[in-house]
Amino acid sequence: MKGRRLWEIGGFISGAVLIVFGVVAIILGVTGFITTRDAIKDEGITFGSADDPAVAKHASQWAGEQVTTGDQARAFAKVMREHTLESTGGLTYAQMGRFQSAAKPDDPAGTSDEEAAAKDESGQPISNGARNIWITATALTTALNTSYMAERLAVFGLVVGVALLLTGIGLVILAFAVFGRREQAIEAVRSTAPSTAS
Repeated sequence: MKGRRLWEIGGFISGAVLIVFGVVAIILGVTGFITTRDAIKDEGITFGSADDPAVAKHASQWAGEQVTTGDQARAFAKVMREHTLESTGGLTYAQMGRFQSAAKPDDPAGTSDEEAAAKDESGQPISNGARNIWITATALTTALNTSYMAERLAVFGLVVGVALLLTGIGLVILAFAVFGRREQAIEAVRSTAPSTAS
């Protein structure tokens, strides 16, 4: 009898814990979603016009609008990548040297050889400006893509919270149903048992 009582209490406690976890996960998910959207909006980023080929390719439906959602932030990161590739002649960060080439100063490929690099007045190699564009673009696109990921994680948290909440409610209902029936069965047996009184 004692073991059954422990199972009954355990069922109710487990259900209650899942309900609490579900509510907390939902609150955290909503908070994360709102915080992410507010942070994106606070940056004041706006898509260019649809005349821009990069905008037309990745975000034509948002042309001229402010970036306010994770999906828009991801699309803007793609637009930035296109613009960066245009600025570097189609070369990525890893395809360019650290310094501006002395032989071809306008070549974004540059050179990593200090001897072949263009020098400033003090004789130091000049940094490859095209490569530096990639450094800035990478920082910004990473932040935008992180916003997209944060929004997706917030939605995932909401879904998990709802699942935990429903599971907890179901466990409590199941505990009531199973142990409630047991008590009814005991009462039925007691009421139908023959009286032994003489």
